[in-house]
Amino acid sequence: MPVPAAAGSPHATDRIWTIPNALSLARLIGVPVYLWLLLGPHDDAAALGVIAFSGLSDYLDGKIARALNQTSRIGTLLDPAADRLYVFATLLAFAIRGIVPWWLAVVLVARDVALGLLIPVLRRHGYGPLQVHYLGKAATFNLMYGFPLLLFADVLGGTAGEIVRPIAWAFTIWGTGLYLWAAVLYARQVAGIARRDGAGAVAASG
Repeated sequence: MPVPAAAGSPHATDRIWTIPNALSLARLIGVPVYLWLLLGPHDDAAALGVIAFSGLSDYLDGKIARALNQTSRIGTLLDPAADRLYVFATLLAFAIRGIVPWWLAVVLVARDVALGLLIPVLRRHGYGPLQVHYLGKAATFNLMYGFPLLLFADVLGGTAGEIVRPIAWAFTIWGTGLYLWAAVLYARQVAGIARRDGAGAVAASG
């Protein structure tokens, strides 16, 4: 399990104006554009371009942050926030358009809402957001491949679309499973923090 990131972690700085943060901000700005392309003109090819840029910038900002020692606290928040928003925007648009069932959208959004409710518990015990678990990264990786491929299958249509669609659903199903598994691990970690701190408080008072 990952080690929780304390609020005053020495590995991140308070810098705001960095190249990785600029890339993360560009990804965030791209979310409403991406959603409009999917639900407005249904320009799926352009939407694929936006999501491809998002994936590339997501890869680059981590590389640049480590290479230039530009890791920052705001960056550790912006990066996963952009991932979550792209997943949410995709689920909303795909459910509205009938590309994925509504139950899948509800399950994945409910997962993020449930984890969000754990943040006050962490803050009460003196911790910031948990470090992203490798399972969470793997889940996001699968979903960020599965969703564009589902869209690509619709763009292709015909026999080519039917070949791509099961591959897309394989990524989506694996991503969903890992997404939920990672949530269980995060919840267990928060529960462990609460139990440990509670036991420490009892020992100190005794």
